Amino acid sequence: MSSQIYSSMPPSSTHQSMSNHNRPIANFHPCVWGNIFLSCPSKTDFSDIPQKHGELKEEVRRMVKEAMHDELLHKLRLIDTIERLGVSYHFEREIEKALHNIFEQDWELDQTHLEVTSLRFRLLRENGFNVPSEIFNKFKDGEGNFKNSLTSDVKGLLELYEAAHLRVHGEDILEEALVFTISHLQSAKAAGSIEYPLSALVSNALNRPISKCLPRLEARRFIPIYQQDASHDKTLLKFAELDFNLWWKDLDVETKLPFIRNRSVEGYFWILGVYFEPQYSYAREILTKILLMISIMDDIYDAYGTYEELELLTIAIQRWDADCLDQLPEYMKFFYKPMLDFYGELEEAMAKQGKSYRFQYAKDTFKQLSESYFVENKWYQEKYVPTMEEYMRNALVTAGYVLLTIASFIGMEDSVTPEIFKWAFSNPKIVSASSVVCRLMDDIASHKFEQERGHVQSAVECYMRQHGVSEEEACSELKKQVENAWKDINYEIIFSETTKVIPMPVLRRSLNLTRVIEFLYKDGDDQYTHVGKVTKDGVASLLIDPVSVSP
Repeated sequence: MSSQIYSSMPPSSTHQSMSNHNRPIANFHPCVWGNIFLSCPSKTDFSDIPQKHGELKEEVRRMVKEAMHDELLHKLRLIDTIERLGVSYHFEREIEKALHNIFEQDWELDQTHLEVTSLRFRLLRENGFNVPSEIFNKFKDGEGNFKNSLTSDVKGLLELYEAAHLRVHGEDILEEALVFTISHLQSAKAAGSIEYPLSALVSNALNRPISKCLPRLEARRFIPIYQQDASHDKTLLKFAELDFNLWWKDLDVETKLPFIRNRSVEGYFWILGVYFEPQYSYAREILTKILLMISIMDDIYDAYGTYEELELLTIAIQRWDADCLDQLPEYMKFFYKPMLDFYGELEEAMAKQGKSYRFQYAKDTFKQLSESYFVENKWYQEKYVPTMEEYMRNALVTAGYVLLTIASFIGMEDSVTPEIFKWAFSNPKIVSASSVVCRLMDDIASHKFEQERGHVQSAVECYMRQHGVSEEEACSELKKQVENAWKDINYEIIFSETTKVIPMPVLRRSLNLTRVIEFLYKDGDDQYTHVGKVTKDGVASLLIDPVSVSP
């Protein structure tokens, strides 16, 4: 899969034979995976999984239908567990029907039950239902503060904490809820008063709330925790374990990621965050290749090419013509030719399906990205420091998320119409907000490394210069902008008119792309460029180790 792209890149000797004078060499570390994907054959016997999986799937389906007649808390916990175990995609219709029923129920039921209200609020908002935050007013005292009696209800606090992360602009009560729950959950954790497995859920949530988690990685993490819960449902647990392993086997990593080097593994992991469901295997293949091409092009513009060479490459990409090959430096040909070949294959595939418009949008956004990369290089050569507004106009393109969002639709179902591509190409609020998260988290994490080797001023430097503040103050403000962008994403999914015309699977691509950035760049680390423990553990969880199946 991805090896085709990287095998076309020039050997190191080609680079070494060229002058490195005036090149912003980054000295990226090599691939950390070696031949692990060729040397770790599965020890799991998959022969009888499909039959068992099918039988358990129908049992869980019956379970969901029957639970709709049970008390509200049981229904909510069942839906939440199914989603966190990563198997909800099998029961979308049943869950949607159940949530509609739950939405229409009287909100005064269990009005003093914090867990019920918070869990109901979160599940509904996650799935696009417009639920007002005022329902939490009933948990406040006469002075307008959250009741002190709530502090002993750890499950309720945890659910309120998770619910608060689905806030939008102006929801002060959820801002207060977040401060309140963080304080008391941290205190309970420090006191060691929370028993396992609830203690694990609290620790994980304080590190990263559910709304910002990669769905498949969250499932891989949640399965063993749920297994230790004395009240777990054995049928549901077994089904989740088999479902993960069946999915893991069908990925066929050993075949699809041979001769791994550079960032192929990390790129594939990135796209698994966008969609893990089996029906999107073709979409994943397309998007992974496009991501890797963007990564290579980014490094050419940022970490190797001279201004004159990059001008030639930018012109060649705009012309999109094989005749431009002869005008490019030798090393650029190893990128430009495979790019034309891949997009040519994509154009042919889309034409056969009557979807040529999908290819055209992918091509246009790729051209747009190269132009914006060149603008950055021009600023660097001229030692020009743009204003934040000027920087962000260009940086929201160089983040690559407009391109990746549109590219994520290419291999999806027929319901992704030409109108949806046109909508995404117009850079709507949810796509723009996703790009803000990507650009600012990337800049905060990588600006020191990039400035050391010579690079266009990042958002951090631009903000510092424009507002006359320290690096610490600039990063603090940019982090606030990231949180505001998350609120914009929440609003677009829950309240916006967009949700009435754009299918939820389409909106979830933007949401999941943003979650990948949250995973890779959290706490000021660039786990894509400098692959560390977080990325290694994530890759191992999804691509190397199947789940241990309970008896």
